[in-house]
Amino acid sequence: MSKKNTDYHAAGDQEVVYKKIGIRRLFTSPDADEAREHFKSKSRRMIDKTTTVKDAVASLVNDGDYFAAGGFGSNRIPAAVLHEIVRQKKKNLGFSGHTSTHDMQILVAGKCINRCDAAYVVGLEARGLSKNARKSFESGEIEATEWSNATLAWRYKAAAMGLSFLPARSTLGTDTVKYSAAMEVPCPFTGKPYVAVPALYPDVAAIHVHCSDIYGNCQIKGISVSDLDLARAAKKLIITTERIIHNDEIRREPHLTVIPYYEVDAVIEVPYGAYPSNMAYEYFTDEDHLMEWLSVEKDEKALEEFLEKNIYNCKDHWEYLEVNGGLEKINQLRIQENLSDRV
Repeated sequence: MSKKNTDYHAAGDQEVVYKKIGIRRLFTSPDADEAREHFKSKSRRMIDKTTTVKDAVASLVNDGDYFAAGGFGSNRIPAAVLHEIVRQKKKNLGFSGHTSTHDMQILVAGKCINRCDAAYVVGLEARGLSKNARKSFESGEIEATEWSNATLAWRYKAAAMGLSFLPARSTLGTDTVKYSAAMEVPCPFTGKPYVAVPALYPDVAAIHVHCSDIYGNCQIKGISVSDLDLARAAKKLIITTERIIHNDEIRREPHLTVIPYYEVDAVIEVPYGAYPSNMAYEYFTDEDHLMEWLSVEKDEKALEEFLEKNIYNCKDHWEYLEVNGGLEKINQLRIQENLSDRV
């Protein structure tokens, strides 16, 4: 028999054995039908969803929710929403730590998180480690279940596809999968082992974008990484945007809309809303401010004073910007972002 005509279904006659290989807790239900019941209830009407960050957080983020932040590393973090979550003292949140740097640092400083799916956390990349975030994991204050960057991204992907899991080979035989909540399943065609990566449907997510209309049709410039899947996976979605544009502009170039309106629950225009992180083509990272964060974490009293100054005593993101140099600082970061010879 030629290879072309080989019957690849032979493994289907084998007994299927599911094996739990991850010893840690699964924090969210991967049930696609359960999630679908929620999504069915979401309105598909194109209505004005503009609001304030304060009101969006108050109405959409509840104590105990599982929360996910868009962006990647120190790029396009929804900082205005994160600060408001801390300001409103939201507690006992679950958190998706998919290459989470300053976003994780903010929520840990506010003592908002008690459990975390951890792929990349604690580190602020080349800048160093967040001492405060590290302590929260080492002390057990935050319960952790581990994933690789890829498998956590595929958890969003599974949810975006309306599935309860996706098969993967990545992490098999590693301690990462041991400390995950994954299962091992045989391939129905070959019988070979795969990791069953459970879908992740966050209760609420926040994503910062370059522009959106009042309905929530969003455009992102530069890398999106997992944000398009996250937008489809999240049961509730808060969008902050550098600018609100007219729906006519959205319709003029519909191929640029990467997050459609029907996935969005709230739209807030927050210029510089990703500060102090990088916003591609808009402004560079405020490296001095991030290093200040890392420095004050070495002393509990200094951190408390820093949070009072930068979050609790600021009524909104505009006041936070003013405390840290205002438009003069932003203009410097705009120049830095667009320098062709920037290192």
